[in-house]
Amino acid sequence: MDQSELRAELCQVCGLLYQRGYVASNDGNVSVRAGEGQILITPSGVSKGRLTPEMLVLCDLEGRVLAGSRHPSSEAAMHLLLYRERPDVGAVVHAHPAAATAFAACRRPLDVPYLTEVVSGLGPIPVAPYALPSTPEVPQS
Repeated sequence: MDQSELRAELCQVCGLLYQRGYVASNDGNVSVRAGEGQILITPSGVSKGRLTPEMLVLCDLEGRVLAGSRHPSSEAAMHLLLYRERPDVGAVVHAHPAAATAFAACRRPLDVPYLTEVVSGLGPIPVAPYALPSTPEVPQS
């Protein structure tokens, strides 16, 4: 897939997240591998419901901006760590669905099959230790 197609698909995913209420305001961030050692990532401070392909930021795996006029997501360090540590990961979606956020706030993993589809499809979902948003503790957690 070329970069213009990746940009369009990433924006489509962001639009769906926004429409379905998985992110509000400027919450959440999404990225995708965009070639060897590069990612496209959503910019900081932009609603996922209003994102356009030209707003996306192209970065290397150290977080250096290669193309784009905006700042990458304030949670870019989390995305970058995942891409560096897991070459099999092709994209990262960080959203705030209300139910998942409630479980995280209560420090309860999603490991009981309340919804069979979730546990059978994804397996247990652990809860990371709390970290203040946009701090180095987020990727460390």
